[in-house]
Amino acid sequence: MTDVLIVGGGPTGLLLAAELRLHNVHVVVLEREAARPPYVRSLGLHVRSIELLDQRGLLEPFLALGQQHRMAGFAGIMKPWPAHLDTAHGYVLGIPQTVTERLLEEHATAAGAAIRRGRTVTGLRQDDDGVTAELAGGERLRGRYLVGCDGGRSTVRKLLGIPFPGEPNRIDTLIGEMEATAAPEEIAAVVAEARKTTLRFGLMPLGDGVYRALTPAAGVAEDRATPPTIDEFRAQLVAVGGTDFGVHSPRWLSRFGDATRLADSYRAGRAFLAGDAAHIHPPTGGQGLNLGLQDAFNLGWKLAAAVGGRAPADLLDTYQAERRPVAADVLDNTRAQMALMSTEPGPRAVSRLLSELMDIEEVTRLLTEKITAIGLRYDFGADDNALVGRRLRDLPLKQGRLYALMRAGRGLLLDGTGRLSADAWSAQVDRVADAPADIGEAVLLRPDGHIAWIGADQAELETALSRWFGAAHHTGPGRPAGSDPNTPQALSTDPG
Repeated sequence: MTDVLIVGGGPTGLLLAAELRLHNVHVVVLEREAARPPYVRSLGLHVRSIELLDQRGLLEPFLALGQQHRMAGFAGIMKPWPAHLDTAHGYVLGIPQTVTERLLEEHATAAGAAIRRGRTVTGLRQDDDGVTAELAGGERLRGRYLVGCDGGRSTVRKLLGIPFPGEPNRIDTLIGEMEATAAPEEIAAVVAEARKTTLRFGLMPLGDGVYRALTPAAGVAEDRATPPTIDEFRAQLVAVGGTDFGVHSPRWLSRFGDATRLADSYRAGRAFLAGDAAHIHPPTGGQGLNLGLQDAFNLGWKLAAAVGGRAPADLLDTYQAERRPVAADVLDNTRAQMALMSTEPGPRAVSRLLSELMDIEEVTRLLTEKITAIGLRYDFGADDNALVGRRLRDLPLKQGRLYALMRAGRGLLLDGTGRLSADAWSAQVDRVADAPADIGEAVLLRPDGHIAWIGADQAELETALSRWFGAAHHTGPGRPAGSDPNTPQALSTDPG
């Protein structure tokens, strides 16, 4: 029996697989497509996603292949990046989803995850001990847990019978990659003029004469699985911009709507949902891929603890309790952005007013924190410290950068008192004799970098340790802080 079956080999499933492998969890990823898609759906990574990559030592290749942008946007309104944002990574990283998926797949396979392409899940059965996935062709695989990361039309969600309520599409937008014969100067001028009234319009150069094109559709398609034709695209480019720019040779044509849906539950027994399988929304603000990565980062260490028999009784339930409200907030801000991008006079007036308000840096900072997910705080209950539940930015410590000490995916006690102990949890928590003075004498971080406790009292610390890491169980000195989890000594090479 495999420890965890992951259905869906996109960014969410790949990062989740890698997170589980940090803890030697046996993982099999089942992906329907035989190869990674060649087209680009998402174009960038936001601050919190950049931070989590940094926390696992994965950021450098992404930085090498991406481009840093310091412009803040909301509903198509662009402003200078706000100063003093609470992060060491104050930028949006422009990087095609194709590259993101490749890097994450390379990382997951190097860590020992088995990725099986061309596998379509057709049925699920679960009992008290595990979940059986039935595949097209008759193959069956069994795992102790299963996670559906299989997108907005999730087969897993449907097989589990989890309701997916929300609003249907009211408008469609055509999107695709294609070549164009018009001169770049003409394209830029037409797009600039059209976007004065229609923000869902544009042609962005991808290189070698290929453009990523976007334009409002003529109506809402009933058949969501059938892509638009190049003739439909040309007609809509002419309708909005007055020219079709000579577009031809499409690489990929698709459409997206403004539907927003949120799964009633992120869990059904031993099966979970993550990424678009749990929530869909318009792509305004570029939050979809990032939201899925952050789902995986939240679920990974918790699921690994359950597999290892170390999880407190309610730890897996905190996944939904923490992540579902975040998705609900993203759905709300994308609803707001879509309303502001309407061509109707009222929304255009509100958009102009918001643009003026965004000249106030505090307003732009608030919206940027929302879009980039660094402003969220998980609700940990009665703790009245406003920092508990928030993620901690990267900080310099005596033993090096904070995020460099978190690469093993373990908890971390930053002890500025020099007298606190987490020895009874040493198999899961590292201790560093240092703490940021502006936060507290001591700080306990969960493996995802969120603050679990701030204080100086040993008894209070042990209560927090028990809550997040289970009962005390001293088993030795544990792994030193900052050790590389991908060395043969630290990580099994069992392919799962």
